[in-house]
Amino acid sequence: MTDKTEIRTDGAPAPAWMFSQGVRKGPILQVSGQGPQDPATGAYLYPGDVKAQTRRTLENVKAIVEAGGASIEDVVMFRVYLTERAHFPLMNEVYAAFIEENIAPGGVKPCRTTVFVELPQEPMLVEIDAQAVVTD
Repeated sequence: MTDKTEIRTDGAPAPAWMFSQGVRKGPILQVSGQGPQDPATGAYLYPGDVKAQTRRTLENVKAIVEAGGASIEDVVMFRVYLTERAHFPLMNEVYAAFIEENIAPGGVKPCRTTVFVELPQEPMLVEIDAQAVVTD
């Protein structure tokens, strides 16, 4: 049986409720949904700016992925939650740049699903979670 390990990092905001930033079991690493928060203070950043919120959120996800022993190259799935359909092209622009920066040319891009929802905190325009397979 493979141990289940909680992943923690100061590079992403602390969880607001009763869940882990990330969990690794064997080669599977799951990152909890992250928002556009400052890792040090937990304050929500960039009100009304979905592009800046997307970048901050992806950086928070990346910090947890790396704390779990993986890289963005190891991510097999991102799930993006947006509050408004109109934000999709703006989020997608930032997401594409992030993937280009973190996946080697010719590399396999992660899968992604985008869902439109009401998020748990009013200032949040975006939330993102991820799953990676760690290849130690």
